[in-house]
Amino acid sequence: MIRINKFLARCNLGSRRQVEDFIRDGKVAVNGVVTIDLSTMVNPEIDKVSYNGKQINVIEDKIYLMLNKPKNYLVSSRDDFGRKLVYELLPDFGVHLFAIGRLDYNSEGLLLFTSDGDFANRIMHPRFKLPKVYRVIVKGQMQQEQIERLRKGVKIKSGKTQPALVHIKQRGENSMQLKITIYEGQKRQIRYMIKAVGSDVLELKRLQIGNVTLGKLPPGMWRLLKPSEVTGLQKLAH
Repeated sequence: MIRINKFLARCNLGSRRQVEDFIRDGKVAVNGVVTIDLSTMVNPEIDKVSYNGKQINVIEDKIYLMLNKPKNYLVSSRDDFGRKLVYELLPDFGVHLFAIGRLDYNSEGLLLFTSDGDFANRIMHPRFKLPKVYRVIVKGQMQQEQIERLRKGVKIKSGKTQPALVHIKQRGENSMQLKITIYEGQKRQIRYMIKAVGSDVLELKRLQIGNVTLGKLPPGMWRLLKPSEVTGLQKLAH
């Protein structure tokens, strides 16, 4: 037996908070009877639960999803300092979700999550060299010599970085926008790379991992990956 809100979250109906609103609004019925009691318990194997008159069921398949991480969220399941966590933006599927490709607290953009541990390990393994694409706004105007150093690889705390693809996208009065593609994933790598050539990152957003792109997914929102996206990642990490 599990609580009704946890059951609805496992059915991919929304986050715990969202499904609790659905219950209070009288949109959920158990065995044909509307319930607005959040403490209601259901047996997934016996009880029939419906949302707006349509029966729903727990998702049993492996989960693969993407999230557009906002700034000021931590990629962790807990934090001793009370900071906001990315897992608060996701439904409770009742299984552990591995984060693929971490982003630091001040960065934003594409994060992948999965309940498939083997898949997560393959995607994260450095030998597969999956491309990761970032939009980076740096302070001031970088010179061509600095750009060339990034392209060839620079020495940071964890060692020398592999060659990166670096394109100048836009120049502002006090900043410039770069598109940077790297094929490894060292901790805070982009920020350390920019620091190593004498500049600072003002904004950092990941746009793509392998064949999966962020697209127009709004900040703080998530969606399940398409089968073609999962297959594409599996081929790249094979």
